[in-house]
Amino acid sequence: MKAALHNLGCKVNAYETEAMQQILEEAGYEIVPFSEYADVYVINTCSVTNMADRKSRQMLHRAKKQNPDAIVVGAGCYVQTKEAQALVDESIDIVIGNNKKHELVPLLREYEASHRKMACVADINHEKQAYEELSLSRTAEHTRAFIKVQDGCNQFCTYCIIPFARGRVRSRELPDVLQEIRTLAKSGYREVVLTGIHLSSYGVDNGESLLHLIEAVHELEGIERIRLGSLEPRIVTDAFAKRLSELPKICPHFHLSLQSGCDTVLSRMNRRYDTAEYEAGCALLRRYFEHPAITTDVIVGFPGETDEEFETTERYLERIHFYEMHIFQYSRREGTKAAAMPDQVPEAVKKERSEKLLALGHRMSEEFRRYYLGRQVTALLEEEFLYDGKRYYTGYTKEYVKVAVETKKDLSNTFVTGTLKTQLTEDVYLLVEF
Repeated sequence: MKAALHNLGCKVNAYETEAMQQILEEAGYEIVPFSEYADVYVINTCSVTNMADRKSRQMLHRAKKQNPDAIVVGAGCYVQTKEAQALVDESIDIVIGNNKKHELVPLLREYEASHRKMACVADINHEKQAYEELSLSRTAEHTRAFIKVQDGCNQFCTYCIIPFARGRVRSRELPDVLQEIRTLAKSGYREVVLTGIHLSSYGVDNGESLLHLIEAVHELEGIERIRLGSLEPRIVTDAFAKRLSELPKICPHFHLSLQSGCDTVLSRMNRRYDTAEYEAGCALLRRYFEHPAITTDVIVGFPGETDEEFETTERYLERIHFYEMHIFQYSRREGTKAAAMPDQVPEAVKKERSEKLLALGHRMSEEFRRYYLGRQVTALLEEEFLYDGKRYYTGYTKEYVKVAVETKKDLSNTFVTGTLKTQLTEDVYLLVEF
């Protein structure tokens, strides 16, 4: 039996898709590219925006069109939040909600026996759920492994559907996290990224803490770099930042979710912090780390956002001076409080504001990277890169600056130290070895 998988959405989704692939491999399935003929297609769906819903439906329909006799599995956030629609969609044979992906193979066997449409969707918002145990022994990336340590969210930002798709906070037990990372380290992975739906909430349900988890991972042999997924600003206390700075494996590359640089907009979003608190967190990171990479998310065109509020955000972003910004135009999500708010911003205005912030982000990113020209850095190289008739290997510094080393050797998964000499392409800098 041939199986093909396709992932939509975040790094947590990507982790779960790879875990389902390994479950299928262990059950004897041959994994083929999604574009090829398969007996089973598994689409791990996303529902973070209306566009994500649409793309999820498109991929489900594409799978059934490729092979009308195939078993098409719709899994994840879209089918969790749109179960009724998924059940009447003739392209979907099996519906698997969040926290049920580990049941993929038994559901496939049951469908093969009965050929009846099946659904396995937990009432994730009303029934207490345990953390769903999935694990990886390898990942699609050859040097960096994303490790899911947490699921669910208790924040209920007014624009966000994710708490309804993922349920409440559930933390993975520390011994399970450490065992998976040990396995990956033995397979040669040298860098891990700790990730979750709301990573900062790790441990609130089982007596652990994110900092204790980080310290425990730091002690593992073979792992030489630790990155963190998206953090809430309030977790960055003086004690937190100071302790991280004392752990040499920590990469000073921090994604602090912002969403708006205007306090009135943050209040309407129910973000639970203000711009002063956020700025204080950035200052702490810059106190304890030399030139840390601070990245963020920003939503433009949130309901009621006036020209003055947007200009306040623009000035704030320039003052904080991020390495990278992910700019999103507000997407109205049915079932959220923001969808019913008055003064929805016209699409043309959202687009104009987005373009302004994208241009600002591009300038700030260039400034950040130029800081390293002429300086000594260490990069973990990952893959071959052919440019202008020459062969390079590219990789990233701890601050996630992309570099290239000209070489005839295979330098994948090796650390190289040298000086950043010049800009090779728009986002790649040439590293000259000592």
